[in-house]
Amino acid sequence: MVLPKTHQLCITNQDFLFYIDIIIGKVDKSQLLEKQIMKRFTQLVFFSLISLFITGCNSSSEPEKPVDKTPVEQTPVETQEVICSPLARLPTIAASASAELESNAPSFAIDGQFLVESQWRVATDNQEIVLTLDKMSLVKGLSILWDNPDQRSYSFEAYTSQDEVNWVSVLAPSTSDPQSNRAQYTQLSESTAKYIKLVVLGNSIDTEHGLIEIESFGCVSSSASQIELADWYLSIPVDENLYSKAKSIKEDELKDGYFNHEFFFEDIEGGLVFRAPVSGAKTSSNTKYTRTELREMLRRGDTSISTQGVNENNWVFSSAPQDDLDQAGGIDGELYAELEVNHVTTTGEQWQIGRVIIGQIHANDDEPIRVYYRKLPDNERGSIYLAHEILGGDDIYFEVLGNRSQSADNPVNGIGLEERFAYRIKVIGNELTFTLIREGQDDIRQIIDMTDSGYDQGGQYMYFKAGVYNQNNTGEAQDYVEATFYKIDNSH
Repeated sequence: MVLPKTHQLCITNQDFLFYIDIIIGKVDKSQLLEKQIMKRFTQLVFFSLISLFITGCNSSSEPEKPVDKTPVEQTPVETQEVICSPLARLPTIAASASAELESNAPSFAIDGQFLVESQWRVATDNQEIVLTLDKMSLVKGLSILWDNPDQRSYSFEAYTSQDEVNWVSVLAPSTSDPQSNRAQYTQLSESTAKYIKLVVLGNSIDTEHGLIEIESFGCVSSSASQIELADWYLSIPVDENLYSKAKSIKEDELKDGYFNHEFFFEDIEGGLVFRAPVSGAKTSSNTKYTRTELREMLRRGDTSISTQGVNENNWVFSSAPQDDLDQAGGIDGELYAELEVNHVTTTGEQWQIGRVIIGQIHANDDEPIRVYYRKLPDNERGSIYLAHEILGGDDIYFEVLGNRSQSADNPVNGIGLEERFAYRIKVIGNELTFTLIREGQDDIRQIIDMTDSGYDQGGQYMYFKAGVYNQNNTGEAQDYVEATFYKIDNSH
């Protein structure tokens, strides 16, 4: 306690002893009736004693210490900078929005469904959706599937942030292409961020807006796919002539880093993602289903060598005639693939739901082996089975794990979505061996005797295929299959 200076008083030792005498009765209190003494007693007993014991007695009052009013320096938020080059899909762990229509939450826009009934919707302009990425990333672009994209043009802009407080503009107001009914890719100004904000400004028809799916692309490190693509070409289910014939990306273009935001891209772990929807361009008029699939090309970009035929682009079984052995690009073969299946179809005819081919040996017109993964909607895990096609004849099926029935129970030791596994296809002469490989599990082998299958006759050439070959053409158009391959090794 510090008294104001106008009330600070100091007394001498003589005064102090006088007051003590009053207190203990040595002074006749009648003397205090005198006005002057009474005034001194009243003032000094209550103020001087306080001053004595609290502030001390000095010739002058000690000045107050000045208050340090220097502002506390605020530690600025440390910004981060991610430097990397790959263009990969960035995992999104959450989505929030400024508004939503009933039963059309923002989480539907990142659920990986691509179905009309699973979308974020709002009823007014200038609404925003904010994506939370799994890691701080270098954000480079967005793939957006709007509701009815070929019927209206959407206006939008985008921002990124590291802390969800300070936002950086990465896309000025832009519009979608009303001539396309597929997901559209928009390149952004590169920015290190954990959050992405998309602001829907309006559309060309009304104030109700729908966003079926949004995916972000960029990188978190310089890790890139280690799969060698120099001896493969890629088929994807799209063509500039509106699904007339699937597009083929030849060896040189593919190995130079080909990217398609819908069907073929990397993930942040360096895997190659293959995706094929129910509806899309087919590789030929005889094909029922879509695919995003690699086709082995032993010519490695030498276009003087024909794709088809017994030649240096293809291989043969060692049981083939000597003339074929002399002309082929390889004899016998082995394919090793490590992958995880990310998504299978959930709509369509029951006998087609959940099926996808993840590897093949293809001959002129038939397939010595097709590797199937199938997971039914009510099952947590999927099965693995094989098909061996007799040359010009019927298929023979082999159930490796679980079974292929459309009403199969949940496989006891099946493979779930996002679960990594591997397979090996090895051919020596007329013996084909398939091996299923899983960490912590015993390998499962299936040997197929091809002695009577007809592939040892002249003119039969072979090539491996890997990727996703959708086996559903009755589901919703945007329903799809997807798998991520981490290793694809072929040898002869």
